[in-house]
Amino acid sequence: MRIRYKKWARPELEASKFYIDNPEEFKGKWKELFEKKQNPIHLELGCGKGQFISNLAVRNLDINYIAIDLVDAMLGLAKRNVEQVYEENNIEPNNIILTRFDIERILLILEENDRIERIYINFCNPWPKGKHRKKRLTHTRQLEKYKKFLVENGEIYFKTDDDDLFNSSLGYFKESGFEIISKTYDLHKESIFENNIETEHEKMFSEQGIKIKALIAKIK
Repeated sequence: MRIRYKKWARPELEASKFYIDNPEEFKGKWKELFEKKQNPIHLELGCGKGQFISNLAVRNLDINYIAIDLVDAMLGLAKRNVEQVYEENNIEPNNIILTRFDIERILLILEENDRIERIYINFCNPWPKGKHRKKRLTHTRQLEKYKKFLVENGEIYFKTDDDDLFNSSLGYFKESGFEIISKTYDLHKESIFENNIETEHEKMFSEQGIKIKALIAKIK
């Protein structure tokens, strides 16, 4: 998703208590940033405007969340969404961290000691052209990276509107040694997630009559 530059985003992010601008410094020690260090860590790759992660995190205060995106404007909107949702629930946002980084280089900021238990990938860029497919967040090349910091039996939750991306991803997961424990070609008719939280894209595509594809994969 393209988004206009927002001059307020960078200053607001830098002033935020739950934004990290230097994620490389916390490789192997992300749990130290959270108030409840013993809680499991879940990760969203490509958080966009933060509608999904803010609502997920506020409902699950016994889990710590890291949300990554590359665009300041997106992260600025995510930061505001987190603040709004937590304020509505009279809760301090102490179980969520936003950070800016290129997901293709994720092994520069995460490792085995970070013990990520679950990854969420929602409506990522489908990169339809053959020469660009290795950029897909579910491509085999990326999945092999995630295995470096996922715990044993760690999971990936994936949602998309794109048929080709979904069908290709089924092959990527199997090729990378993941077990697909649940999948659907119509999430809103056959939900495989407990208390599914709609993303902005999900609502838009559903209103257009496009079925949402989803899967849960686990490291064997």
